[in-house]
Amino acid sequence: MPSVPDVIAIVPAAGIGSRMQALLPKQYLTIGDKTLLEHAIGVLLSQTCIRQVIVAINPADRWYERLPIATNPRVHAVTGGKIRATSVMAALRGGFSATWVLVHDAVRPCLHQDDLCRLLAITTHTDVGGLLASPVRDTMKRANSHTNIVAHTVDRVDLWHAMTPQLFTRDLLKNSLERALREGATVTDEASAIEYCTYAPLLVTGRSDNVKVTYPEDLALARFFFSQLSNTENI
Repeated sequence: MPSVPDVIAIVPAAGIGSRMQALLPKQYLTIGDKTLLEHAIGVLLSQTCIRQVIVAINPADRWYERLPIATNPRVHAVTGGKIRATSVMAALRGGFSATWVLVHDAVRPCLHQDDLCRLLAITTHTDVGGLLASPVRDTMKRANSHTNIVAHTVDRVDLWHAMTPQLFTRDLLKNSLERALREGATVTDEASAIEYCTYAPLLVTGRSDNVKVTYPEDLALARFFFSQLSNTENI
């Protein structure tokens, strides 16, 4: 991989994961002997160019400090916000000087190192940044508003599933999030804030097994993919 400048990683982990119907936030569910959060952070720490990982946690969190990773000198916790964007903003307010900021979901434990390296490599040829994404393979349907009745089939050509990590220059991400939040824009991920400010992120093809654990059935899928990943990478 080409030389990459210093990067700061942000992991928003302040959510309560209500859709998982679990007794604790989904980032603290486990695969093997580690939480999803630990797996997500561990992949990032394996890259030396990522000199610090900032985890944004809920002010009522009582699990994070119990994790071994909480004492890692490259990992720092801040108090997150009520939504993803404000959690990322809380981390961005830190006094770090890195030009690039990478944001990764706390509940994506199956990120491959080759995908991460491919994303980091875009720093050599973009001043904006980009995100891992996977081309849509399934037939897509749009429903009539507030119903489960099909309105029409959506052409899947040029449609992509957005994933994380997402990587942007620090000042651009901070300014874009601030503007989007100030103007009441819908911000579902970091790229949407960048797009709202009329910039065009790069789409970097990533593996479809980089799954996000949102619903109960996702955890079983993530455990299966992680077992396959463990056979090919040193985790």
